[in-house]
Amino acid sequence: MKELNELDQLKIEALKDCNKLKSAQELQAWRVRYLGKKSRLVAILRGLSAIPVADRSKVGAAANQLKNELQQSFDYKETTYSEAGISASVKKQSTIDVTLPGRKPLWGNLHILNKVTYEISDIFASMGFKIAEGPEVETSYYNFDALNIPAEHPARDTMDTFWLDNDSAVPDSSLLMRTHTSPMQVRYMEKYKPPIRIIVPGKVYRYEATDASHIPMFQQIEGLAVDEKITMADLKGILYEFVHRFFGAERKIRFRCDYFPFVEPGAELAIDCSVCKGEGCRVCGGSGWLEVLGAGMVHPKVLQRVDINPKKYSGFAFGIGIERLAMLRYNIDDIRLFYNNDLRFLKQF
Repeated sequence: MKELNELDQLKIEALKDCNKLKSAQELQAWRVRYLGKKSRLVAILRGLSAIPVADRSKVGAAANQLKNELQQSFDYKETTYSEAGISASVKKQSTIDVTLPGRKPLWGNLHILNKVTYEISDIFASMGFKIAEGPEVETSYYNFDALNIPAEHPARDTMDTFWLDNDSAVPDSSLLMRTHTSPMQVRYMEKYKPPIRIIVPGKVYRYEATDASHIPMFQQIEGLAVDEKITMADLKGILYEFVHRFFGAERKIRFRCDYFPFVEPGAELAIDCSVCKGEGCRVCGGSGWLEVLGAGMVHPKVLQRVDINPKKYSGFAFGIGIERLAMLRYNIDDIRLFYNNDLRFLKQF
């Protein structure tokens, strides 16, 4: 199996390089290379969903074991360099009392929005979705036209946009900060053909006044699945599974029709209000329900633009606001709390 062979080679290479390290700076570079977000090991872990089910557990176990071994090697080296640094410092400053108890280090942790994003990604990855990422600066074609939102479409009025000066490298197209992560769906379908199952996390930008529920920059996860014989039943099943795993199996779910420009038919999914338990309150506007996401079947015109035959293939798409999910899950009443960098708030998660 090529993944196991790659892990074996990676282990030999990493440990060999670790033995050659001579300074704390080299150690940090080693950690980034072999344990960082862009390392080969992390790439293998993220690509587990693409490995056949029969081999996935073997590769996953081997990758996690290697990760632990490399982390132990890093911790040991780090302790060695730290002790050497203390000894050198004592020699230079004889006034330091080395018998005093040590100071407990301040440990950082992931931001709550990163935690929620990773959890959502893990849920969909377990259902066969790959993670795709795209540019935050987009052309009007990918952000609107290719998604069946032409210039005269009223949906553009609801997405107040940050327009940018045009670049000569992109003639005949306006540039903007993307208003949703949906453009990556079109880019992915241009490059790959069905079957397709992806989620697209990332930042999006809209020119909006800041208040308790709106900010100019927020985060979304878009989902897309295209294959033969995909129906609304598939969409409903995927979303119900996601909501039950994220919010809990006891939550009530409402799935009903709604309008979105690049899906037909469209639907919204809501959960019962966690404050009033569906009875109606100020938080849910008296309805007893809180909207979670919008979804629907991919419009045939969107498929035609990327040369996918809509008579043979169908698909569904959905969009989720990361901040909104976190607010609903943890009963947070102001979206600005996520970005105020107040440690009293962030340390709760």
